[in-house]
Amino acid sequence: MNEKELLEIIGKGESHMTEFKKSTTDITKDVYESICAFSNRDGGHVFLGVKDNGEIFGIEPNCIEKMKKDFVTAINNANKMYPPLFLTPVEHELQGRKVLHIYVPVGTQVSRCSGRIYDRNNESDIDITDNEELVYKLYARKQGTYFVNKVFPEWGMDVLRPDIIERARKMTRARSNNHPWLSMDDEELLRSAGLILLDHESRREGITLAAILLFGKDTTIMSALPQHKTDMIFRVQNLDRYDDRDVIVTNLLDSYDRMSEFAKKHLNDPFVLDGMQSVSARDAILREIISNSLAHRDYSSGYVAKMVIEKDRIFAENSNRTHGYGNLNLNTFEPFPKNPAISKVFREIGLADELGSGMRNTYKFTQLYSGGVPQFVEGDVFKTVIPLNETATMKSGPKSSDQVSDQVSDQVGSDAVVEKILEFCKTARTKKEISEHIGYKNLTYMTRTYIKPLLESGKLSYTIPEKPQSRLQKYMTKFNFKTKQ
Repeated sequence: MNEKELLEIIGKGESHMTEFKKSTTDITKDVYESICAFSNRDGGHVFLGVKDNGEIFGIEPNCIEKMKKDFVTAINNANKMYPPLFLTPVEHELQGRKVLHIYVPVGTQVSRCSGRIYDRNNESDIDITDNEELVYKLYARKQGTYFVNKVFPEWGMDVLRPDIIERARKMTRARSNNHPWLSMDDEELLRSAGLILLDHESRREGITLAAILLFGKDTTIMSALPQHKTDMIFRVQNLDRYDDRDVIVTNLLDSYDRMSEFAKKHLNDPFVLDGMQSVSARDAILREIISNSLAHRDYSSGYVAKMVIEKDRIFAENSNRTHGYGNLNLNTFEPFPKNPAISKVFREIGLADELGSGMRNTYKFTQLYSGGVPQFVEGDVFKTVIPLNETATMKSGPKSSDQVSDQVSDQVGSDAVVEKILEFCKTARTKKEISEHIGYKNLTYMTRTYIKPLLESGKLSYTIPEKPQSRLQKYMTKFNFKTKQ
């Protein structure tokens, strides 16, 4: 996060997702209690070097490195924090003073600090260990809120792919050469990621649905979640169907690769400068929208997730456990984790960043890539729309003979063709009938050049307007539009 964003959070004061600690020379024990409470509730931000009233007091510069080291040691100590949390304090300079910012994602398991359970209530961290009702509700919330936390006690490690787990382990080097997963065996890695949980009905441990989605064999995934599928579509020439398609039914890491490869095959990667540095804006956009689709999808729904590349846009849709409706605003958007266990693994292996950063990055790189503004629409189906310009999907090379023939015909007598279509469609006609009547072989080009503009201008109308892509669709000249006599 940049300085402006951090100051905005601090400016709003302490809340159920923000905590200030004056800590200037060392980390006090109540810091860990706040982190435990955030993990158990909705996640949040902890700032060290900031007074309760929001005044930036600062940390002694010669104490920062020691505080970082002490924090990382404690947060990964099961006796201090269980399960261990892989969090890293980030140093920032705000108003000329040093502060440490710690972002705490919501946990998939109930966290304990020094054996005690804390929950967040407004601006306070409440010890609920001895309150059986509150503890029960907390466990129920952790187990029931996230569908991917479903436990399969009858399945063991043999239903997972060791090669995919090893791949994830190696990918953590992108974050740190000393990442804890590098020294763990497969089961320890799953436990540390919250992918092995206790089934409260059978009182037996087992791998979760999140583990199966991330690392499972294809047959296991289909058995546990038969509706799991991602549909990739490229539709630029053949607007009625598609030009290319890939239906992906596999684990999330391989799904990420196949989705990325499909999109890169069909999207150009023009030269882009971010300041003084050359970047691939295309790859940055794809990383964000693909990881968002996979990590935040509502896997309990049978809605088929899709990503469609068209001439002037990319749109991605996936089922969603909504926390609001309508277009999201970058300045007021508050991220809410949908599948924390999957998101955590994606962050650790470098396929995603801090919660909420994907939206900011997508705005930034869309501006660089196409000059447009992306849309994020929250609802039961979450939709992301990335505007494209002609450069993105333009292909080089010779045109087909049909295209050349159609374009020459268009240049010579486009007005005559329009008149011919409108006269012919005084009786409802199919697209094929129209193309045959005006002598066009390339149905897609004819649609893009004539049918679509006539529909948009109101000179033609659908006979089945509620289903524009219906195979029974016909087109008819509107009665209030008169052709030349």
